[in-house]
Amino acid sequence: MLAQERFERILEILREKQSVTVTDLTKWLNTSESTIRRDLTELNRQGLLIKVHGGATAVKSVLSREEEVITKAKKHQSEKRKIGEYAASLINKEDMVYLDAGTTTEMIIDFLKEYDVIYVTNGITHARKLMNAGFKVHLIGGEIKAVTEAVVGEEALEQLDKYNFTKGFFGTNGIDEVRGFTTPDMKEAAIKRKAMEQCQQRYILTDQSKFDQISTFKFADLKKANIITDHLKNNKLREITTIEEVFS
Repeated sequence: MLAQERFERILEILREKQSVTVTDLTKWLNTSESTIRRDLTELNRQGLLIKVHGGATAVKSVLSREEEVITKAKKHQSEKRKIGEYAASLINKEDMVYLDAGTTTEMIIDFLKEYDVIYVTNGITHARKLMNAGFKVHLIGGEIKAVTEAVVGEEALEQLDKYNFTKGFFGTNGIDEVRGFTTPDMKEAAIKRKAMEQCQQRYILTDQSKFDQISTFKFADLKKANIITDHLKNNKLREITTIEEVFS
């Protein structure tokens, strides 16, 4: 079993039981105590559990399930449109823009005005909408994840390596002071992480529901991107990253 698979299994067990011993994890995951102890140390470092003598206890709820696109698209629609409109205003002539898959980033497309721009995306829906609207669009290739309609996998990571983006717009499932930006899927986390590395300027687009939430896999620290949101309740986050609020 790979390390990331063990991490996910350990967190699943903690969500159910709230506390667990090294001995039990060794038995359930069929691995050595030394491996489990290293895993708990790493997950504790990431803020996903609390390591205690002989085991670990759960921290705040860790979200591991990914909602389908059709479900997410119906939530916070007015907020997402405002966020998308503001994000679109940041795109200038001759930019090379990366658009991450997701229902909030998709809203940008409705407000785009610059045609002298190349748009690159891993979102199937995004690529189709951009093409139909007459924009220049590149869809990276690879494995298609049905739930989010996103392209992921090793082939997609290799293709991203050839791009240098001026701006990138990303979605997230969770934002936490300690854990940073997170998402439920390991492969999507890898794509987000790689795409962000290729961007000069990085923006996270999110409504208020994602704050103070943790999902399974981290893809960036908070300081790595500016956050565009409708409004912010947790003012401590302002000390870590730049928050741009579209609602006053």
